[in-house]
Amino acid sequence: MSPKILVLALELGDGRYLRRWAEAGELPTVRALLARGRSGTLATPAEQLHVSALPSLYTGVGPARHGVWFTFQPAPGVQGWRRFAPGLYGAPTFWALAAAAGRRCIVFDTPYAHPEPGFEGELVLEWGTWAQYLAPTSVPAGLLRELTAVVGRHPLGLEAHALGFAPLDPAETARKLVASLDARARAVAWLMSRGSWDLFVACLDETHPAAHYCWLPPPEGSLDAPVDQPHLLSVYRALDRCIAAILEAAGPDATVLLVSGDSIGPNRAGWHLLPAVLARLGHLASADFAREEGAGGGEAAAGFDPVKAIRDLLPKDLRKRLAGFLPRGVRDKLAQRVDTAAIDWSRTRAFCLITDLEGCIRVNLRGREPQGIVGEDAYTSLLDQLEAELGALVEPQSGARAVARILRADRELAGPRSAFLPDLVVHWRNEHAIRALESPAIGRIEGVSPDPRPGTHAGPGFAVLAGPGIAAGALPVDARVEDVAATVLARLGVEPPAALDGRPWPVARVEEGVHP
Repeated sequence: MSPKILVLALELGDGRYLRRWAEAGELPTVRALLARGRSGTLATPAEQLHVSALPSLYTGVGPARHGVWFTFQPAPGVQGWRRFAPGLYGAPTFWALAAAAGRRCIVFDTPYAHPEPGFEGELVLEWGTWAQYLAPTSVPAGLLRELTAVVGRHPLGLEAHALGFAPLDPAETARKLVASLDARARAVAWLMSRGSWDLFVACLDETHPAAHYCWLPPPEGSLDAPVDQPHLLSVYRALDRCIAAILEAAGPDATVLLVSGDSIGPNRAGWHLLPAVLARLGHLASADFAREEGAGGGEAAAGFDPVKAIRDLLPKDLRKRLAGFLPRGVRDKLAQRVDTAAIDWSRTRAFCLITDLEGCIRVNLRGREPQGIVGEDAYTSLLDQLEAELGALVEPQSGARAVARILRADRELAGPRSAFLPDLVVHWRNEHAIRALESPAIGRIEGVSPDPRPGTHAGPGFAVLAGPGIAAGALPVDARVEDVAATVLARLGVEPPAALDGRPWPVARVEEGVHP
C-alpha cells in the first residue's frame, strides 16, 4: 500500500526565517520536522519569472513548458494580454497524474490552479487565496458550499487584485493573517475528516501577504534585512500552529512535505519606468508618452478611445468602485482596451507586459501578434539591440548599472510554451529603489514606483520532507522546485512521467540506512 502524502505549500514562505526561528524555539512544529526530516534550499524559477514557482511545483516542469507566469499574460493570437484562465497550462499537475493512477486526492486553495478535465478527486479553489485568479469553485460542485457552511468564509477580508498597490498597516495585517491561519487549519481538518485520502495538497497562502506587507526591508543601499521582524514572526508563529493542527488531523502515518517556491527580497524594481524607456528608444509608439514629451517627442498615431477618455476623467477610487459592479470578463476586456488604446501598433516594435517586479517585454512579432510588424528575420537582432540598450541603463543615485541580468526567451526560456512568455525579462539590481534611469540613448527618465510593498518575491525556495522511515539529513544540493512533482508521485508509487524536468529526491530510509 502506498504511503499517505501531505503537501503543504507556501508562497513567499522564507526558508531562512523558518529555519532561524525554528532553531530559536519559536516554531516548535517546524523544528520537529527539520529534526526528523530531510531539508534544504531549492533552485526556483521564481528567479526567472516570480509567479512561475508554484506552477512549476505543481507540474514538475519549468515556465517554458507549462506557460504560466503572471495574472495577465500574452498568448499567440492576442494583441497585448489576457487573464490567466483554465486551459492555459501546458502540462498536468501532479495531483491530476496521481488521481489518474487511482490515488485518492484532495486539493485545497492552490493558487494559479484550476479544475482539470477528468480529475476525479476533491478540489476547493479560491476559498481563501490571497490573489484570486478565478471565481471560487470546487469539485464536486457542492463541496465549497459545504466547507463554507461548516468553517465559514475566509476571514481575511483582503484580496490582492482588489487591493492593488494600496498600502497596508503591517501590525494590523499580521493580526488578520493570524486569524486567517487559524481558520485555514479548521478548513483543512474538516476536509481531511470526510474520508480517507492518499494525497492531500494545501497551500497555506498567508505567507504571501505577510512577505509583502509584514516584512521589514533592508535600509536603502543594503540587502541585509533587520534581524528583528516582529510582525512577520507573529504570522510564522501562527503558521507553525496551523501546521501542527493539520499534522494532528493527518495522523502519524502521513509523510509531510513542507515546501516554498520562493523567499522574500526587497521591492526595489524599475519596471514602472520601462514603457517610457521603450518609447524614448523608439520601440514603443504611444500617444501617452508623446503627450508627456510634447511636440516633436515621437507622437503616436493611435486614435482617440472614448472608454479610455472617460476612465481617465474619473477619480481612481470611483473607478475601482464602479469596476466592482462589472463581471470579471467585462472588467478585463475594458482594462485591456484602456491599457493598449494609446499604442500605435503599426509603429510599435516592442512593448511592456503588465508586471509588478521584473520588466517583461514582448516583441510585436508578425504572425504571433495580430498586429505584429517585426518579421522573424529581425526578431533576434531586435532582441540583441534591446539587450544592449537596457544593459546600459544606470541608476543615478548610486551610479551603478540598473539591470542585474536579462533573460531571453530564445535562449534561457526556450520551450513549447515560450510563446506565452515575455521575450525579454529584465531583472533589476535592488540595493536602491529605482526612481530614475539614465543612459546616453534615453537621457534621464524619472518616476516613483506605484508599488509601495516593502517585500517581494526572490529565491531560493525551501523544503523539508519528513515521515515514517525517512532519515534526517539534507536534500540534494541540486534540489529544485521542479523536483517536487516527481518526488510526490514516486512516494505514492506512481511512476513519474519521463517528460518531467524534475527528478525524485533520493531518501535514505531509517531502517536501511541506504538510498533506495
